[in-house]
Amino acid sequence: MQNIAVVTGASSGIGAATARRLATEGFHVVAAARRADRLEALVKEIGAGATAVGCDVTSDDSVAGLAAAVAGLGGPLTLLVNNAGGARGVDPVATGAVEDWQWMYDVNVLGTLRVTQALLPALEASGRGTIVTVGSTAAFTPYEGGGGYVAAKHAETALVGTLRLELSGKPVRVVEIDPGMVRTDEFAVNRFGGDRAKADSVYAGVREPLVADDIADCIAWAATRAQHVNIDRLVVRPIAQAAQHKVHREL
Repeated sequence: MQNIAVVTGASSGIGAATARRLATEGFHVVAAARRADRLEALVKEIGAGATAVGCDVTSDDSVAGLAAAVAGLGGPLTLLVNNAGGARGVDPVATGAVEDWQWMYDVNVLGTLRVTQALLPALEASGRGTIVTVGSTAAFTPYEGGGGYVAAKHAETALVGTLRLELSGKPVRVVEIDPGMVRTDEFAVNRFGGDRAKADSVYAGVREPLVADDIADCIAWAATRAQHVNIDRLVVRPIAQAAQHKVHREL
């Protein structure tokens, strides 16, 4: 059996791109997400090198089902990509919706916690495990209108850093990939409640924002280094984005 890689949030964007890429790297990819129809289409595209598993990272029972499905494949689990996450709203802290903040914390932080806890024993048992968590530049740079997402991503990076310390001496690497401006089909649209025009305005005038395949390439690179090499944190921005507030636009 091939080495197994689990990718959460695999139904679209970075997750789907990562599933495709890891299959070309020789992994048997378990594509996990809530939307079963999209997962089935992705797995059909990839072929025999992938398995679809419906999973809601905000549900303990659903994550337990994911772990059971992975165990049932019979091969060694050597890679987990914690990609599931997202943002909702751009309200200031003073008027931000508590339910949006709650959702962002549950998906980005507790979702990462649930899946990591459920799969860590198998990763450790493989003797060559790697956990890659997809964070954000929001994990270390606050910006106006991003309070809930910034808070969640700061918490997620704290989780990752703590985990790396706690796994010292064990055969599991802990990697964090922090993308800046990435244009995907859904991230900004979901953040703006489905408003495509507002989502498009985020990238207005930016000649080449990053795309999902760029991040998938970084994930695959980090995961396929020699096992003694750990990429603690990889910050990835398009050349047009020098910093969170410094974006070159050609308008």
